Amino acid sequence: MACALLAAATGARPELVVWLLLAPAAVLLATVDLAAHRLPDALTLPLAAAALLLLGVATVLPKASGSWTSTLLGSLILGTCYFALFLISKGFGFGDVKLALVLGTALGWYGWATVIDLMLAGRSDRTSRILFGPFLLAGTLAGVLLGSHAR
Repeated sequence: MACALLAAATGARPELVVWLLLAPAAVLLATVDLAAHRLPDALTLPLAAAALLLLGVATVLPKASGSWTSTLLGSLILGTCYFALFLISKGFGFGDVKLALVLGTALGWYGWATVIDLMLAGRSDRTSRILFGPFLLAGTLAGVLLGSHAR
């Protein structure tokens, strides 16, 4: 379902191939987090590297509608912000920090507005313990859909 939504919103642009490759891994991560309450390195780290690499390739193709610079910066900024939250909060695990690298990469493709929207969306106090992974992934899907539709 995520792939169909992404295809409809993105259209025939190079980043669609990237979204279609990343979406099943994102669904797997959400499922693992719901079942095991963790986001394993074996999934988050390769996904972050693949997202950066694939979007870097998409940037040089005709009809690409994103920016490699904002992609890279989105990953670094969202990862840094989530690392700070990890340090001051009992609710964030380090898997959420690594997942933020992936999410910032995807959201950064369409610009700063989607990165900032995701950062401002989560509200809880520093002692809250909730599974952030599935909700972060769903929010990123929404951001990519909105960003691709706006292009």
